[in-house]
Amino acid sequence: MGTKSEMFCNQCEQTSRGIACTYFSTCGKPSKTANFQDIITGSLINLAKLGEEIPDKLLLEAMYATCTNVNFSNDALEKIIARLDQPFSKYYSFNYGDEDAGSLRVFLMVGMRGVAAYAYHALVLGFDVSGITEFIRRGLAGIARERNGVKQLLPLVMECGKVSLDALELLDQANTTKFGDPAPVTVSRTIEPGPFIVVSGHDLNDLKLLLEQSEGKGVNVYTNGEMLPAHAYPELKKYAHLKGNFGTVWYKQSQEFTGVPAAFLFTTNCLHKPDEKFSEKLITGFLPGIRPGEEFQECVFTTAAVGYPGVTHIDDDKDFSPVIAKAIELGGFSEAQAGSTYTTGYGHNAVLAKADAIVGAVKSGAIKRFLLVGGCDGSRSDRYYYTEFVKQAPSDTVILTLGCGKYRFNDLDLGSIGDLPRLLDMGQCNDAYSALKVARALTEALGCEVNDLPLTIVLSWYEQKAVAVLLALLHLGIKNIYLGPTWPAFLSANIKKQLIDNYNLTMISTPEEDLKKICG
Repeated sequence: MGTKSEMFCNQCEQTSRGIACTYFSTCGKPSKTANFQDIITGSLINLAKLGEEIPDKLLLEAMYATCTNVNFSNDALEKIIARLDQPFSKYYSFNYGDEDAGSLRVFLMVGMRGVAAYAYHALVLGFDVSGITEFIRRGLAGIARERNGVKQLLPLVMECGKVSLDALELLDQANTTKFGDPAPVTVSRTIEPGPFIVVSGHDLNDLKLLLEQSEGKGVNVYTNGEMLPAHAYPELKKYAHLKGNFGTVWYKQSQEFTGVPAAFLFTTNCLHKPDEKFSEKLITGFLPGIRPGEEFQECVFTTAAVGYPGVTHIDDDKDFSPVIAKAIELGGFSEAQAGSTYTTGYGHNAVLAKADAIVGAVKSGAIKRFLLVGGCDGSRSDRYYYTEFVKQAPSDTVILTLGCGKYRFNDLDLGSIGDLPRLLDMGQCNDAYSALKVARALTEALGCEVNDLPLTIVLSWYEQKAVAVLLALLHLGIKNIYLGPTWPAFLSANIKKQLIDNYNLTMISTPEEDLKKICG
């Protein structure tokens, strides 16, 4: 896939020139790091080809570590390579001379990486993921077979959608069993005086452990990015020092964390490489005497599959005392930093509790259509499409959302239809099963098929987990999905055409044109 000074990575939406990152990636991953991830990928494929057993935890960790914005630490990646112990070529070709088969190989690998991320969280909570890992091994073996063409690979890609749905359902069961059913909650964006920790990512268990260890220490805890929906879970909400939410989406971390006297804990992907302004400003304001470039390593901590060079990594013992100590050392703000609020917590149980009223509103015409606008966010300017789409959506529509894409519009006041808010935050991208369960319930209540529902899905994608969700939707036979802001670079023209022909998968255009087609 390259040489020591080059790379080839085309798995995220912001890949260079819409083709591939070949020298330095848009996510900040240098070529050497990309090459280590290629070694991990090649090792996993080789092990599957040989029929060697890979322990579930190692398999999921290795797959997760190759996802976008997860692990930038070469030391951590080398340790995974050593555990896999495969003297295999550093670079693995997904093509074998057949463009369509090569496209499907990457499609399958990217989808399985997303599935592995969801399964990893369920495994951490003690749930059985053997059915999911069995498919991943089989999928890796399918990629390895050089004679496999479209006929053999396409069924594996579509089966990945079924397994993705299984993983999402299992994770929903794991989270609600461990932390209770989420319920609607208003989350403050005001930062109180005193020491505090900001927790980013998706792993609710890591947040729970941090809350347990920091209780009574005089340190407040705030969520960031995809961790916002954690406030809706009873077993997390009960901690009085879980105060609110700090900042917005992952790619704004450098901007929003600048000059903030806090400790930052990253539990999963969506770690953003800091820039020089972050370094200079933070040193001047709060850490005098530290050389430029060191403050990020001093204030930031990672755990689980996340890694960054020079950053303190909290191992499987989950001793978060260094994070707590750093927050106390920095001291926090001396005065409150005022902020507004967010509302979250509309999981499937919370929405279905209003099922009678919702169905009545649909039948009476008060609700004409549900618009599921969700997925990953990114820094491309054309992603303002999603803000304008929601702003311009007719007043008789209800907006369902999940994933970090909601930060494009979750501060808007869209009003209500009856006592139902028009904007319902259903949670993380990890909570995609909630939306699917609500859709299933509506088909039963309205006596129709899923594609006859007054529901349109407008999906924003950035990385592998969004691809896994897309495959789950296709597995359910859901058609007429709007995808954006661009097509995945790894899809060949023929594979793209099949998705369009079989599912009417449509690329977004403008909010005005798309809303006219959807709601006209």
